Amino acid sequence: MIPSRVDSLLNTPERRRTPGTFIVLEGGEGSGKTTQIKRLDCWLAAHPWFQILQAHYPHAEILTTREPGGTPIGQAIRKVLLDQNSDEVMQDRAELLLYAADRAQHVESYLRPALIQGSIVLCDRYTDSTVAYQGYGRGLDLGLIEQLNAIATGGLQSDLTLWLDVDVEIGLQRTKQRGSLDRLEQASLDFHQRVRAGFQVLAHQYPKRIVRIDASLEPDQVAQQVQTVVMEHLQQWYPSFSNP
Repeated sequence: MIPSRVDSLLNTPERRRTPGTFIVLEGGEGSGKTTQIKRLDCWLAAHPWFQILQAHYPHAEILTTREPGGTPIGQAIRKVLLDQNSDEVMQDRAELLLYAADRAQHVESYLRPALIQGSIVLCDRYTDSTVAYQGYGRGLDLGLIEQLNAIATGGLQSDLTLWLDVDVEIGLQRTKQRGSLDRLEQASLDFHQRVRAGFQVLAHQYPKRIVRIDASLEPDQVAQQVQTVVMEHLQQWYPSFSNP
């Protein structure tokens, strides 16, 4: 069970504590997150709505980032986490704590300052990946993971999480076509099946925050789904803005 106090931090997108907007793209390997975050960045920057946002928040930008690796310290942590050539087996709890350290640095040095100035932040992975990969994938205690996430984030949760869902075997095949695989991509099929099941549980548990996107479709079709969902949410979050 997730402690109620922690749970309250993790499913409250309507409680907007910063003027900015925090959108996360999640998914298993080969789900197309990197492609779609770039497309969403370009689409938002060209949309008239963003000009309205900048009129209200002159310092607002559209920023893209990722976890792990969204800061210089995070880059060093990412290298350790994903190194497929290490002779030492990484222990599951060590892996979990490295992700938490990356996130704590990322939130305080990058995410929170950007949101305070009114920016739209697009992030490739965040807390739900830790629950899915280290919780459901590795089998670590879910309550512990949620508490670590709450500590690392200081309560900062996404306003919207887009879960790019694709069949595990299709996703892994896409990943193999890109070239060499990192340490997590090399994990067993069963591991990745458990990760996908974890995302399914999270989407059911937090329906206000997490929206499933069918990532089995062509990139243009996936992008259209993403854009539709994002615009619907932006209009809900900023009702005082005229419809561009």
